[in-house]
Amino acid sequence: MKNVKIFTGIFLILSMLISCDQFEDINTNPDTTTQVSASMLATNVILRTARFSGRDAKVMVAENALPKYVGYANEGQMSEQYNRIGSSDFGWMTMLPNIDMMLDYAKGSIMEESYKGVAKFARAFMFYHLTMEMGDIPYSESNKGAQGLYRPKYDTQEEIFKGILDELKEAEQHFAKGVSFAGDPTPYNGDPAKWRRASNSFALKVLMTLSKKENTASLNVKGRFAEIVASGQILEPNTGYFGLVYSSQNRHPLSGTNDLFTSRTVLSSLFINHLKNLNDRRMFYYAEPAGAQVAAGKAISDPDAYVGVDVAMEYAAMNAGHSANQYSLLNKRYLMEEASEPRMLITYAEQQLILAEARIRGWITTGNAKDYYESGVRSALAAVGATKAQYAQNMPINQAYIDGYFTGEAAFKATAEDQLKQVWMQRYILNFMQDARTSYFEYRRNNYPEFPINPATSLNENNRNGIPMRYLYPGSESNFNRENLEAALQRQYEGYDEINKLMWLLK
Repeated sequence: MKNVKIFTGIFLILSMLISCDQFEDINTNPDTTTQVSASMLATNVILRTARFSGRDAKVMVAENALPKYVGYANEGQMSEQYNRIGSSDFGWMTMLPNIDMMLDYAKGSIMEESYKGVAKFARAFMFYHLTMEMGDIPYSESNKGAQGLYRPKYDTQEEIFKGILDELKEAEQHFAKGVSFAGDPTPYNGDPAKWRRASNSFALKVLMTLSKKENTASLNVKGRFAEIVASGQILEPNTGYFGLVYSSQNRHPLSGTNDLFTSRTVLSSLFINHLKNLNDRRMFYYAEPAGAQVAAGKAISDPDAYVGVDVAMEYAAMNAGHSANQYSLLNKRYLMEEASEPRMLITYAEQQLILAEARIRGWITTGNAKDYYESGVRSALAAVGATKAQYAQNMPINQAYIDGYFTGEAAFKATAEDQLKQVWMQRYILNFMQDARTSYFEYRRNNYPEFPINPATSLNENNRNGIPMRYLYPGSESNFNRENLEAALQRQYEGYDEINKLMWLLK
């Protein structure tokens, strides 16, 4: 028996020694690749940059509730609708090692310059959104863990924006020298010329974000803006958008949610009333007619059948009105279609509206504000008009409608103040169910459109008459990077991490 045990033990040890490679062979799927490439890593980086980052459909609704596009009924009070937000996180930074790996694998290849452009663009896009949410963040010392730096300092927001703009300039230069590259899941399909234009277009957006700091010497906001426009390397009508096409493999977040969200998401009166004021048919693509109005005999094509909710009203009253079918719900296409609309993050439409504002402000002297405004709105209308006409409530957006849009309140105004409000409103409309964070950021910059605020219902405990101005820092920073976090809080917010504090950008 003893000899049997000894033999068995020797057999097991030998089996373990000689079968490691065999085990790996057996457990490797022959239909999947086991080798990483620059193109595979580029796909990962670009998807992390462009796709909706929320966990589920409710996060998308919440993202649209903060800038007062929608209210949410019948499942409990949504904090964002009532002006309470929590912490952001630095999880997005986990793509930085993949960026470095992508560059390592691309080194010496014909596509190296293009992948360098992707790297710089993705970094700029990520750091822009993180600093816009929180203020000072780790930037120059981020992604240094391999070098033993586990507690990065927080750079000032001024330094971060300078770095973002420099990286976008570098991205543009890399793409100018680049060739078509593999692994691009966006509609640009690896075309470096389109990525070059998108990099510059995004830089214009970043620069307009900095309008309150237009005279900050280190940023040279107006000079950089004018230089990019003069280069001519910005989005053209046929360039297309930077974003993603939804499909059966990558469904729109609201698609197929069994009506859990479309039947509870009601459009705000702020949004509906501005659309009505402009005679804007996008309303019919965004909303359903209020059930009570249809029951009373109004046609689905009648603007009066569309009723928004005061998203600052008391929750129980809003819920009762929703139960009585008094308000317009989110258009059913978001539930019914896997690809109800693409995700569009950098567009010709928004670029042209930004150019209109720049011309009004005197940042550029080329072109005229009216033409920029109208070309931007035309592009935005056409994008929505590409949606299936069956969801347009018998009010489709066609070329005749687009050509006749610029009358009444939509006609370009006479004074600079009114013109700016028109431009801001059009940017607000086009970001509905797209990058709603942009509309929140724009409200902080311009205080327009005027958001409904009711101190009796607001959940913003420290300022019931105001909209939160920032997200809190991740709670994990208190445990793992406390010293640098406290230095950043002291420098910016009098030592207190609070949602109503003003970051450098807004002062």
